[in-house]
Amino acid sequence: MSMPTTTIAEDAAAPRRSNAALAGLRAVFLRVGVLPFFLVATLIAFSLVSKEFLALQNLTNVARQSVYLILVSLGQMLALLTGGFDLSVGTAIALTSVVSALAMVSLSHLLPPDMLWLVIVLGCCAGLAAALVIGSLNGLGVAVFGVSPFIMTLGVQSVGAGIALFLTGGVPVSGIPYEFGDALGFGRVLDIPVPVLVAIVAAAAIWLVMNRTRLGKHIQAVGGNVKAARLSGVNTTKVLFIAYALCALLASVAGLLLTARVGSGETNLGGTIALESIAACVIAGVSLHGGIGRVENVVLGGFFIVLLQNGMNIAQIGSYMQMVLLGSLLVLAVILDQFRYRLLVGER
Repeated sequence: MSMPTTTIAEDAAAPRRSNAALAGLRAVFLRVGVLPFFLVATLIAFSLVSKEFLALQNLTNVARQSVYLILVSLGQMLALLTGGFDLSVGTAIALTSVVSALAMVSLSHLLPPDMLWLVIVLGCCAGLAAALVIGSLNGLGVAVFGVSPFIMTLGVQSVGAGIALFLTGGVPVSGIPYEFGDALGFGRVLDIPVPVLVAIVAAAAIWLVMNRTRLGKHIQAVGGNVKAARLSGVNTTKVLFIAYALCALLASVAGLLLTARVGSGETNLGGTIALESIAACVIAGVSLHGGIGRVENVVLGGFFIVLLQNGMNIAQIGSYMQMVLLGSLLVLAVILDQFRYRLLVGER
């Protein structure tokens, strides 16, 4: 007895549909990395734990809290695209916080009260300048002297942390102007929080740099093959220096926003942000080999890390175990990044 024609056709079509689905997943993995898969798994897992996880108010709070990590991750992406990374971003935040707070407190005693906004502007500039020194040291060591990014940024991280502690004695710097926190920490423009607007502007600016300027192309070229970039006429020393300087400046902007939020200069701000920013970038598809990464994915990667932490808090997972899970996630993302890089190289 012969089988119905429709049954035979359906049996033959099933493997084709399965192969098409696998090909689609592979294409997404090669283009974006592990981020979509991690994001879907997180949304499903924590939405089963609590209905509040996907509530609009909770997601809005996550978006607001992720601003600082997104800013640092955008800078970390620049360092990763050149084939390096920056472990001193946390120190850049802490030193920005301490120096800007000390400058504001000192200037507020020297200048009259009607020049309060000048005090705030000069204090912010002092904080940005301190971070720029850190970024310049990193860029100088990596670009000019050829020091490993790991050693250079780790050393600068230690030096910067020591300076921040020396300046404050380990005590928070209080007495900064109330208007500073009210404007940058809690202010709104068109009912949008100022930190969110700052992150949007920064992301748009970095996107333009990476996709519409020669510097962006050169950063990717240096990360792809530094020798080939040099032979093509790219000033690799200048490109590396600028990448690390911009990384520190973006971390400094996050430091100013955090200082405005907490209302004091703190040496412990940004303690774990180096790990979190690298995790956000790698999960977002930025290759540790350099030359591969997209700004929009990094923004989503920073949001994902904060979303994951928020879900673990809702699930009442302890802070120590959260560190274990985040570190494990980073290791898994790096392993998958290696696999993805081999597939991309094989396709070329």
